[in-house]
Amino acid sequence: MWSPFLPIASLTAGLLSGFQHSFNISHGAVTRLNYTELSTFTPYIEFARAAYCNPIKIAPGWKCGAACDALPGFIPTLTGGDGAGTQYFYVGYWPTQSAVVVAHQGTDPHKMLAVLTDLKFKFMSLDPILFPDIPSDIEAHSGFVIEHMKTANWILAEVEQLMDEHSSTNVILVGHSLGGALAELDTLFMTLNLPAGTTIRGVTFGTPRVGNVAWATFFDSQVFNFTRINNKRDPVPVIPGRVHGFGFRHPATEIHIQPDGKAVICPDDGVDPQCSDKLVPDAFEGNKSDHNGPYNGILIGTEECTP
Repeated sequence: MWSPFLPIASLTAGLLSGFQHSFNISHGAVTRLNYTELSTFTPYIEFARAAYCNPIKIAPGWKCGAACDALPGFIPTLTGGDGAGTQYFYVGYWPTQSAVVVAHQGTDPHKMLAVLTDLKFKFMSLDPILFPDIPSDIEAHSGFVIEHMKTANWILAEVEQLMDEHSSTNVILVGHSLGGALAELDTLFMTLNLPAGTTIRGVTFGTPRVGNVAWATFFDSQVFNFTRINNKRDPVPVIPGRVHGFGFRHPATEIHIQPDGKAVICPDDGVDPQCSDKLVPDAFEGNKSDHNGPYNGILIGTEECTP
């Protein structure tokens, strides 16, 4: 258990900001994190793990097992999805951080690899009503966009209500695997739709590439607190590809847990042999068992939920 949570969140935000300035991340530096620094992300790992649990375990009561026990006091107010046609998700209020949290369920690596290596997928433009003033050259994986559209307005309305009810200006988006892709879309979606002055933070785990180069460029110009955490030789973060006609690109910033369990901060997508794109040059050279973790000693997946 990690208490109090407020210093953890404050440290995490300041930590990454400090890294960007001190280590010149935007210019290609890669730097190591120690265990204490990596552990500041543990609450977000638990939120992402809880998203795999059946909504009846989430609300009412927040009784999904170890993930829920690790975050006492969290108040879920909206759940949805069926785990099949629509991924599970939940929205709630985190009192110790005065933050609204949105979490999306992921999928197992076998299904994810099948979807992301299917050459029949299409790029798709983003809905300018959902994403106001989105540049016309931005495109993303059609499967992710369509899945996000199913719940976007529903989730936004709940976030706005909770922000108003609790006088909160903090919003956190989390997810693993497919849930990470949805959380990435949500991070920009919330940035473009919530009032100026809202502090928006996205933290994702084992996330595939979501969109094209224009997506990554625009995302980085609008979102200032986003972190992708990848584990060892997980193949999912390196697909769909950057080259050979695919043209996908991750936004900044990646934290990569190395095979030795240590971690580095990678400034962008594919610049260093310690980071995902170079460590796993091809999805078929990766290790699917790394997809679910462990992230700081914690596994993420359906099997981690209370039956």
